[in-house]
Amino acid sequence: MGLPKSVTKIDRKGGISYTSSVDRVQYSIQELTRAALRDVAKVIRKKMIIKLRKLSGVGKTKRVYRITQTWVRKREADLQIGFGNTKKGLSGDTWYGIQQELGTRNQPKRGILRDTVFENIREIRDIQAQYLSAINNESKIPQLIDEEEQFNKDGEV
Repeated sequence: MGLPKSVTKIDRKGGISYTSSVDRVQYSIQELTRAALRDVAKVIRKKMIIKLRKLSGVGKTKRVYRITQTWVRKREADLQIGFGNTKKGLSGDTWYGIQQELGTRNQPKRGILRDTVFENIREIRDIQAQYLSAINNESKIPQLIDEEEQFNKDGEV
């Protein structure tokens, strides 16, 4: 779906025309927010993978790339980052990722996801500001909004 067109209303008595672009602005804000969340997800995921690669026992496996997943939900307009298992087609059932994040009796608390987000709050704000400042400039909006979401081979955004 592209940008909605502005609606023009003409008053017959005075010959005055009114242009309402409420739908266009609402759509632009929604899509710019989603695009900003996708970029934030990419940055956080990359930095999480760097930290996960430094753990002992990880080696050169591709497990790290499969378990760190991001979801940008359209209806709720939010971002979820977590550990999932794409091998079985399920998400959120990777017990070792969750145990290492929260800490259990058998695993120490590592807090990789939480620490990565807290360390990069300034960068997250900069990304959000870059996208949301484009609301004032209508010519930038179509360039920043990617209508067709790009998925990588794991099916992630």
